[in-house]
Amino acid sequence: MSEKILLIDDEVDFLSAMSERMKARDMQVTTASSAKEGLEKVAAGSFDAVILDLAMPEMDGIETLKILKEKNPDLQVILLTGHATIKQGIEAMKLGAMDLLEKPADINALTEKIKTAQAKKMLIVEKKNEEMIRKIMATKGW
Repeated sequence: MSEKILLIDDEVDFLSAMSERMKARDMQVTTASSAKEGLEKVAAGSFDAVILDLAMPEMDGIETLKILKEKNPDLQVILLTGHATIKQGIEAMKLGAMDLLEKPADINALTEKIKTAQAKKMLIVEKKNEEMIRKIMATKGW
């Protein structure tokens, strides 16, 4: 199954290059060149993972991560940064980021993180479906 990825980064050249590299690995990639656009795309669709730039104008990756996690706590978010500090990394992990990678991200390492994110998402969905089935069975008395 092909991974559905949302890539959010204000650097258009980086966005284009990473998108092409991910597509070459049979991933379905949607891009957003701002945090606002990324939030709109997450609200409109479902993704296995969101790859989010930490340093963006208007709204940074930490603020965007907070909003993403408030709206969908199960969303798998991987942060990318060219200027990470340990403090930012710790804050991102506390807010629920799956991982923090430095730019330029090694595509093989990023691909592995994405596959892990997809597996986590599948487990979460499966668990929620099992809970829903149990509730239905309990209320129907079958």
